[in-house]
Amino acid sequence: MQEIILGITAALCFVASFSWGRIARYRWRFYQQVRGAMASRREDDGSTESDGDGDGEEAHAAEALARSGFLRDLHAASLYLLLAIIALFLVTTDTEFWTVLMLVVGVPAALTMMWGRKSGSEFRMARERFDIERRAQEALAQEELAPRAWAGRLAPEDQASFEGFAVGQVYLAGSGLMAGDFFDVFEVAPGRLAAVIGDVAGKGIESSITAFQAKYLMRVFLRQFRDPAQAIEELNRQMFNVERTEEFISLVVLVFDTGAGTVRYASAGHPTAWLWHQREVLPLNATGPLLMLERDSGYFSREIPLMRGDLAVLYTDGLIEARRGADQFGEEGVAMLLRREPLLDPSELCRHLLEAARDFSDTPLGDDVAILAVRRT
Repeated sequence: MQEIILGITAALCFVASFSWGRIARYRWRFYQQVRGAMASRREDDGSTESDGDGDGEEAHAAEALARSGFLRDLHAASLYLLLAIIALFLVTTDTEFWTVLMLVVGVPAALTMMWGRKSGSEFRMARERFDIERRAQEALAQEELAPRAWAGRLAPEDQASFEGFAVGQVYLAGSGLMAGDFFDVFEVAPGRLAAVIGDVAGKGIESSITAFQAKYLMRVFLRQFRDPAQAIEELNRQMFNVERTEEFISLVVLVFDTGAGTVRYASAGHPTAWLWHQREVLPLNATGPLLMLERDSGYFSREIPLMRGDLAVLYTDGLIEARRGADQFGEEGVAMLLRREPLLDPSELCRHLLEAARDFSDTPLGDDVAILAVRRT
């Protein structure tokens, strides 16, 4: 009888040890997964283990709990394995005391097998939840990065340098998720520099895609047509869509020609750009309607002499719509600052314009703001 009891106890302890060992193995994998997720997050954020923010403390707590669970289950598996070995050893003895003792041990061993199955199921569910939450966090991170990536294409922080010109730009994202404002400065031919700024009505991904299309199509058409008005007309024909009547674009294009000593511009319903020329601030008003209203809209261009030191300022409506009560910063606000500080570096001028609009407004600027300044040096 003693041998039977001890044999059953040994078998139960072996099964319990196997059950706890399997759970310990799962917990070890989970612990490694948590550590890997923490390391990846630190690399993405550029943080260290000593960072004391809330997310860091929560991640450290998750790692500590995972490690603690693994050690606890490993301890249980080791303990039951030891008891199984002792029970097998005692089969060869006649001590009744050990038989009773091992019987007492066998009862919790039987119970722990049932609990172990439940614990393993709960652990698998916890690991699945962790995987789902991790994937959700990755998706949210991508969702946050997407607008920045779009904005970086539509309104890049850094511009290439161009011989004979100094360029400055500022872009301030509004409250929307995706940008609709864009600007571009590029050489259309040797000695000819194009500056473009535009604004797509609306918010969200569709407006951002439309802005992206308009920006890069203008590069093509300005190289194809010498007159910026012709390039705008072709852009309007290509972008017009009868099924998207709620969408339209305002746009202004300046082409600086150092060989001819001129600047030629065309504007599709865009807010007035300004040119500081021979100690005067000249308005560059619209020369045609907004884009995408009608397929065959007509546009014309104007040409102005270009001198060394001349400075053009282009912007989107988020700047001039800064409000103080019922008053707006307005186009004249831009012209006044340009009259007051015409010799500023283009980058400094852009920053001064943005700060002036912020100081004027009694509420935070809610719309996207893009400002572009180009001076012939």
